[in-house]
Amino acid sequence: MEIRNIGIIAHVDHGKSTLADRMLEVCGVVDARKARPQLLDMMELERERGITIKMQPVQLPWQHPESGAAVVIHLIDTPGHIDFSYEVSRALKAVEGVVLLVDASQGIEAQTLAVLEAAREEGLTIIPALSKVDLPTARVGEMRDALARLLAIDPKEVLLTSGKTGEGVVELLNTIVRRVPPPHASLQKEGASGQPRALIFDFQYSDHQGVILFVRVFEGEFRKGQELQLLAGGVSFSASEVGIFTPERQPQAVLTEGGIGYIITGIKEPGIARIGDTVALAASRNVPPLKGFREPQPMVWASLYPESQDDFDHLRQALTRIRLTDAAVQYEEETSGILGRGFRVGFLGMLHLEIILERLKREFNVSLTVTQPSLEYEVELRTGQRRLVRTAAHFPHYGEVARVFEPWVRATVITPPEHLDALMPLWHEFEATMTDLAEFSDGRLAVEVELPLRELMRGLHDRIKSVSSGFASLSYVPLGMREGHLTRLDVLLADEEVPALARVVPVRRLEEEARRLVARLKEVLPRQLFVLKIQARALGRIVASERLPALRKDVTGHLYGGDVTRKRKLLEKQKKGKKRLLQHARVRIPPEVMHALLRDR
Repeated sequence: MEIRNIGIIAHVDHGKSTLADRMLEVCGVVDARKARPQLLDMMELERERGITIKMQPVQLPWQHPESGAAVVIHLIDTPGHIDFSYEVSRALKAVEGVVLLVDASQGIEAQTLAVLEAAREEGLTIIPALSKVDLPTARVGEMRDALARLLAIDPKEVLLTSGKTGEGVVELLNTIVRRVPPPHASLQKEGASGQPRALIFDFQYSDHQGVILFVRVFEGEFRKGQELQLLAGGVSFSASEVGIFTPERQPQAVLTEGGIGYIITGIKEPGIARIGDTVALAASRNVPPLKGFREPQPMVWASLYPESQDDFDHLRQALTRIRLTDAAVQYEEETSGILGRGFRVGFLGMLHLEIILERLKREFNVSLTVTQPSLEYEVELRTGQRRLVRTAAHFPHYGEVARVFEPWVRATVITPPEHLDALMPLWHEFEATMTDLAEFSDGRLAVEVELPLRELMRGLHDRIKSVSSGFASLSYVPLGMREGHLTRLDVLLADEEVPALARVVPVRRLEEEARRLVARLKEVLPRQLFVLKIQARALGRIVASERLPALRKDVTGHLYGGDVTRKRKLLEKQKKGKKRLLQHARVRIPPEVMHALLRDR
């Protein structure tokens, strides 16, 4: 039996999951009674948002169009967002070809270019296809030519499909069988070791069965009951079950070379299973791991605090369960003088953060206070020592810092030409430098800019959508660390520093951020029995200052007459009391103040 391994890659909302539904129907995999839209999107959150978050493989039976021989097509529906680029790269390593899907109405988008580049890096066979060709708004001829020019191929090689009507699905399946090479092509690129090896491209977790590995077998066979090991994880386990996806898990006696399936491990410890790791026989020695594995590196950090401190242990358990299914989530315990005990959590990006927060709310019913997301900075001290900093409270003070390095990204914005003038001022506002400008055959422009990741997090994507009336799209790739002009902005209340209110800001927006912060604190802080000084300090000086008037008790209200000196005596006594109180003043900041600041940001 012949095998073909294929992935579907596309921009968000280009019809990838709907087309996969039609492919399952044509191959007779799904019973009509069990069919539902977005069948391969297993999570409710995926179906609600219309995006693929967890990749899902499925085995499709088909026949070779010429010989009539039986063919098994292993299809992987991959996420398209940049936050999951490493997971997508491992899924692409598990296949020999991809279907590059482009919406015939929307055309080539920024993420289309990003996933195409990832497929080219893996040396995969690319099958171009237009989706939604049945829509009245479809520009089939124009988009077909544009995709052909992008790939430098004949326009006739671009397939026309519709996930709604099923048009072109049979031709697409036949093209996959004809053009995608069999699995031994990947083994030739990787290099044979003579010992069974499989690549982990995803995994799930079951309360009863533990971690369930999604694997592509590169060499040898894997059977139920075998003693196996994870080369990077350093753990051995017994395979309690092996099988294939139909798309439900279906047990099999053996996973053969070149195939895609699952292995149930029984492992119930977080962080052991990792995408990109290699599975091998436990008895094997000196097995070379499959190339490309790396530890997932969080790009964005945020602190999570339970709204009630009684729920702290519940939050810890929830994060542990999340990490069992997503090893990219990293967390460490921390304590805030205002919000109590919580966790500093690392995420792959802003979309990853949103998904994890939504899962904590839905799956574990956790009510959270979430701090403003921040990045990991590399600070070089004047002593020459380098330090990684993830929170403003741990950022060194002015005078200790020699240089600061921050993560940068290269962003690609695809826009109609009439919106270019509106986009240009954004580059200055968000510290971006334009490095390239290219034009597509349909007239749209691809603008390439480089900017700090913190500026991207500050709302650049929303601004681009706003000024372009929703017609522009954005994708980005990390560039590594570059030197930045950043400093720590501290808040002083009654001359006492409050670390929980500190933040890292660019020097160019220092005064603006400082004035906004102290003005907002003046609004939300409760008044004290003394005049409260609210100051913002950075670069060794006070940058902005406000005074919150004191609460004043009318100490002369009970007097009904007499000499005015009686009133003066009481007022003078009150004045001396406030002065003594100010000398020992400590301001308690209620959690409501922090909540108000977080809502603003």
